[in-house]
Amino acid sequence: MFKEEGEVAYTIINGKKVPTVKCETEVVLRNKETNYEYNSDKEAEDDIANTETATQKEHVTRSLKVKVAAMPPLGAASE
Repeated sequence: MFKEEGEVAYTIINGKKVPTVKCETEVVLRNKETNYEYNSDKEAEDDIANTETATQKEHVTRSLKVKVAAMPPLGAASE
Protein backbone atom coordinates (compact mmCIF):
# COMPACT_ATOMS: atom_id res chain seq x y z
CA MET A 1 0.00 0.00 0.00
CA PHE A 2 1.14 3.52 -0.68
CA LYS A 3 -0.36 6.94 -0.07
CA GLU A 4 -1.06 9.80 -2.41
CA GLU A 5 -1.15 12.94 -0.27
CA GLY A 6 -4.08 15.32 -0.20
CA GLU A 7 -4.06 19.09 -0.16
CA VAL A 8 -6.26 22.15 -0.06
CA ALA A 9 -5.48 24.79 -2.64
CA TYR A 10 -7.32 27.88 -3.71
CA THR A 11 -8.53 28.92 -7.15
CA ILE A 12 -9.96 32.24 -8.24
CA ILE A 13 -13.40 31.75 -9.83
CA ASN A 14 -15.37 34.82 -10.93
CA GLY A 15 -13.06 36.97 -8.84
CA LYS A 16 -13.59 34.93 -5.65
CA LYS A 17 -11.08 32.76 -3.82
CA VAL A 18 -12.55 29.22 -3.76
CA PRO A 19 -11.00 26.21 -1.98
CA THR A 20 -10.28 23.12 -4.07
CA VAL A 21 -9.62 19.86 -2.26
CA LYS A 22 -7.49 16.93 -3.37
CA CYS A 23 -8.17 14.09 -0.93
CA GLU A 24 -5.55 11.76 0.47
CA THR A 25 -5.88 8.24 -0.88
CA GLU A 26 -4.48 4.90 0.21
CA VAL A 27 -3.75 2.84 -2.89
CA VAL A 28 -3.41 -0.94 -3.02
CA LEU A 29 -1.98 -2.25 -6.30
CA ARG A 30 -1.96 -6.02 -6.40
CA ASN A 31 -1.16 -8.69 -8.95
CA LYS A 32 -4.23 -10.98 -9.02
CA GLU A 33 -2.16 -13.92 -10.30
CA THR A 34 0.68 -13.82 -7.75
CA ASN A 35 -0.98 -11.79 -4.96
CA TYR A 36 2.10 -9.53 -4.93
CA GLU A 37 1.41 -6.01 -3.65
CA TYR A 38 3.23 -3.20 -5.49
CA ASN A 39 4.65 -0.14 -3.73
CA SER A 40 4.00 2.28 -6.60
CA ASP A 41 2.42 2.64 -10.04
CA LYS A 42 5.92 2.59 -11.54
CA GLU A 43 6.73 -0.75 -9.91
CA ALA A 44 3.58 -2.30 -11.43
CA GLU A 45 4.34 -0.77 -14.84
CA ASP A 46 7.91 -2.09 -14.70
CA ASP A 47 6.64 -5.59 -13.86
CA ILE A 48 4.26 -5.49 -16.83
CA ALA A 49 7.07 -4.29 -19.13
CA ASN A 50 9.52 -6.93 -17.86
CA THR A 51 9.70 -9.71 -20.44
CA GLU A 52 11.06 -12.09 -17.77
CA THR A 53 7.69 -12.11 -15.92
CA ALA A 54 4.28 -13.28 -17.12
CA THR A 55 2.57 -10.18 -15.70
CA GLN A 56 0.06 -8.50 -17.99
CA LYS A 57 -1.91 -5.30 -17.51
CA GLU A 58 -5.07 -7.34 -16.78
CA HIS A 59 -3.34 -9.00 -13.81
CA VAL A 60 -2.98 -5.75 -11.87
CA THR A 61 -5.89 -4.53 -9.76
CA ARG A 62 -6.20 -1.21 -7.92
CA SER A 63 -8.18 -0.53 -4.75
CA LEU A 64 -8.56 2.95 -3.26
CA LYS A 65 -9.48 4.23 0.15
CA VAL A 66 -10.26 7.94 -0.04
CA LYS A 67 -9.93 10.10 3.05
CA VAL A 68 -12.12 13.14 2.65
CA ALA A 69 -10.48 16.29 3.94
CA ALA A 70 -12.39 18.74 6.07
CA MET A 71 -13.34 21.83 4.13
CA PRO A 72 -12.21 25.17 5.53
CA PRO A 73 -15.08 27.45 6.59
CA LEU A 74 -16.49 28.93 3.40
CA GLY A 75 -17.04 32.35 4.87
CA ALA A 76 -13.34 32.70 5.69
CA ALA A 77 -12.14 31.31 2.35
CA SER A 78 -14.44 33.12 -0.06
CA GLU A 79 -15.01 36.62 1.28
